[in-house]
Amino acid sequence: MHIGPLLGSGRTADVYALDGSWVLRRHRDGIDSTGELAVMSYLSASGFPVPRLGPPAEAARPTDLVLQRLTGPTLADALLAGTVTGPEAADLLARLLRELHAIPSRLSQDPEDRILHLDLHPGNVILAQEGAVVIDWLTAAEGPPALDRAMSALILAQPALDPASAAGAPARELLAALLSRFADDGGVPAVSLAHATTLRAADPRLTVAETAGLEEAAGLVASLAG
Repeated sequence: MHIGPLLGSGRTADVYALDGSWVLRRHRDGIDSTGELAVMSYLSASGFPVPRLGPPAEAARPTDLVLQRLTGPTLADALLAGTVTGPEAADLLARLLRELHAIPSRLSQDPEDRILHLDLHPGNVILAQEGAVVIDWLTAAEGPPALDRAMSALILAQPALDPASAAGAPARELLAALLSRFADDGGVPAVSLAHATTLRAADPRLTVAETAGLEEAAGLVASLAG
């Protein structure tokens, strides 16, 4: 396998070009992609929009995933560029979560449990030519859908509280719109918001400042959720 140039880097992984159709996503720090591959395979077979999975033989390490090379901006980029409005982004995120939570869980025996992304925010949605595609399933788990809604709201609340961030005002508008959409799906119960806050506080990928601001972000979600 010939690995091409580095295309981008996130908090835990680097993405390299392979050819015109595929990329190699390689986790740093030895993070195993096996569980993520299983979840994405299941969701792809269920019709949920995840990147197509490439030939397993091309993944040289357990940290690797070979994925479809997607063309298009992230939903976050589109929001900042003004090509997508806050209400439009809220409609899309709420729809994606609703469709995800309509798929039966893969492992859990609890009939109420569903697959949860637990990191679904505008930066993890690619507006590809074929439609919106959800990426980065490292944190995926199974549990009650309300926890996923709470986590998405909590993640959005953090930049919404940052007055120095260019994303602050758009994030706050999006958060308010998204919470109104969530009201039709069961909302964000206080117990789910508390659970999401605890899970996020334990995430080693967060910066010290992000962790310190979690309680304030949870308070913003609670106040807007009413």
